[in-house]
Amino acid sequence: MANSEIKNNELHRVVSTAIIHKPPHKNFGSGGKDGRYLILRRTFEKRAFPGRWTVPGGGLEVSDYINTPKTTPDSWYFAIENSLRREIKEETGLEVGKVKYLLDLVFIRPDKIPVVTLSYYCDWKSGDVKLDEDSIDYAWVTYKEAKNYDLIEGILEEIEIVDRILKGANLDEVEYGKK
Repeated sequence: MANSEIKNNELHRVVSTAIIHKPPHKNFGSGGKDGRYLILRRTFEKRAFPGRWTVPGGGLEVSDYINTPKTTPDSWYFAIENSLRREIKEETGLEVGKVKYLLDLVFIRPDKIPVVTLSYYCDWKSGDVKLDEDSIDYAWVTYKEAKNYDLIEGILEEIEIVDRILKGANLDEVEYGKK
């Protein structure tokens, strides 16, 4: 892809995603089994990755911060985290615990918009999954079970990284692409 095909070389869509984990030390009732990760199947109408399995997330919107008090005289802290929590709630109806940074990646959508994705992980806190119009199915899966789904490229590896972190691996030992 030529640089001239990009709509604006300095502007990127910023999105965030969350690997949501149900820790094995809690009783979850009807929401699924312990030690699992939530994956969602995108509708076939989505521009990027239609019908593929992914994790909750979405784009940062100006409304995620513009109508809230600034946290410094000139800016807003935690806009990405607040946006991610909004997206999780809208897409799944779930509340999550502490949101922890995992990694970042970039790609160019089919419509030539460059996208910066910030990936996080967090524990399920409360709620039962209630899908919005962006998804057509969901599953709570182990890392091993996730291998059987048509996941968007990179999602399986991110679940593996989180799985290793939650089993006690040091984050420095589980960088993306390293085994």
